[in-house]
Amino acid sequence: MALKPTIYKAQIELADSDRNCFESLSLTLAKHPSETLERMVVRLLAYCLNCTRGLEFTKGISTADEPDLWIHSDNGEIQNWIEVGHPETPRLRKACGRARQVTVYAFAKSTPTWWKLHSEAINALPHLQVWQLDWAEVQAAANLIERTVQLNASIVGGIIYLDNGSTSTSLEPVLLCQND
Repeated sequence: MALKPTIYKAQIELADSDRNCFESLSLTLAKHPSETLERMVVRLLAYCLNCTRGLEFTKGISTADEPDLWIHSDNGEIQNWIEVGHPETPRLRKACGRARQVTVYAFAKSTPTWWKLHSEAINALPHLQVWQLDWAEVQAAANLIERTVQLNASIVGGIIYLDNGSTSTSLEPVLLCQND
């Protein structure tokens, strides 16, 4: 019998001063049985960092031909293919062929090793951004999350500030690669 996903509900007051985006979000996230809480939190952060019309979570980790999130235009074109973790270069190459922009949010203790091994090939791909989130900062953000959570998320000067009413933390994504 297959394990079912764990459902998380997040009410987020998003204030992204960098992009002039101010939204009240009501998100439902399904945490796959093989997914860590930290990975789910990075998906949530990626949503906040890319919040715009047409952004949606996909089937994600259980589907090989979809990213974790994507943004579609009104005519169905993939505007942004958003990956979380350490995707393989062939997967990114395929994504770059399908989408106008590809964004990766890498986040683990092993990110420096992954980047060292794959950066040359990844840097050769067009219209791709790779961001690194510090593992300790991601763990601190995961500590704010409960099955039902209310968060304030502010983005100022590239830094994400999170607050759940009793605890707060911040994350500073580092741009590893930006190919236009």
